[in-house]
Amino acid sequence: MTKTFTPHTCKVALIAGGKSGEREISLASGEGAKEALEQAGFPVTSIDPAKREDLVALIEGDFDVAFLCLHGKYGEDGTMQGMLEIIGLPYIGSDVWSSALAMDKSKSKVFYEQAGLRTPRSVTLYAADRVENEMPHKAITAAVGERAVVKPATEGSALGVFIVTGEAEIAAAIEKAFEIDSEVLVETYIEGDEFTVAVIGNDEPEALPVIKIVPTNEFYDFESKYAPGGSQHLCPAPLSDEQTAEVQRMAVDAHKALGCRGVSRSDFILDSEGAFWLLETNTIPGMTGTSLLPDAGRAAGMSFPELCTKLIKLALER
Repeated sequence: MTKTFTPHTCKVALIAGGKSGEREISLASGEGAKEALEQAGFPVTSIDPAKREDLVALIEGDFDVAFLCLHGKYGEDGTMQGMLEIIGLPYIGSDVWSSALAMDKSKSKVFYEQAGLRTPRSVTLYAADRVENEMPHKAITAAVGERAVVKPATEGSALGVFIVTGEAEIAAAIEKAFEIDSEVLVETYIEGDEFTVAVIGNDEPEALPVIKIVPTNEFYDFESKYAPGGSQHLCPAPLSDEQTAEVQRMAVDAHKALGCRGVSRSDFILDSEGAFWLLETNTIPGMTGTSLLPDAGRAAGMSFPELCTKLIKLALER
């Protein structure tokens, strides 16, 4: 980034839509971010990777930076980041490797554990290893317990997430999750309150205010994330100073452990004994009217346009 940077001279390719199961949410994020960017003074062109002509415009266009609002596969998983690296266009958020790593919840856990971060016990299952009617359900419950969370390992927005009890329910949930993904994560269910912490920065990342999520449903599922009134966001979260500092430190450590850049948002459960458990890290947080990152930014004193401008500056620093 040069000292002459001004929004009015920085042409933004806003990339949203795509081909994942989260396409509609991505388009909503794109609409929210585009409005904020235009309020900040940026010239913005919307690009939908699902449209061939848009991809040609992205490659041949005279853009200064890409603002990514893609969620799920073919966008949040490093694929779009790889294309942008090839054409030499700076973009917000993490690079190819970190994006792919964060998207894979089971592999992320390996890096969390190496960094000393508390995360639920888990078992990862692969479609290629399946033998019909011979899933090792007893071994799974022995490893993670009778109460478990079953989820596709490489999808986002709580798509295909099930909270189940006992071998029969776990087995049924695994079958459903395999309809969505070829990799399924089964982890110990941690009962408690849900929190999320956004982190902003490249070499010296900092945590934004903590948000407590109060979903209408049993947990922060797809409907709770995106339906109006689906959840309450309490920010700053009603935590002690010590608890706030701890979960913010864990979010920054997760950001660093996965090699994230620009922005990330990590999700946590606070159990009845006062321990925070790290669930996952998102490298392209939502930008809709009900999204968490804009809420955290406002609590930190940044308007949505100011937050988007900050993300672009971080992208151009690299």
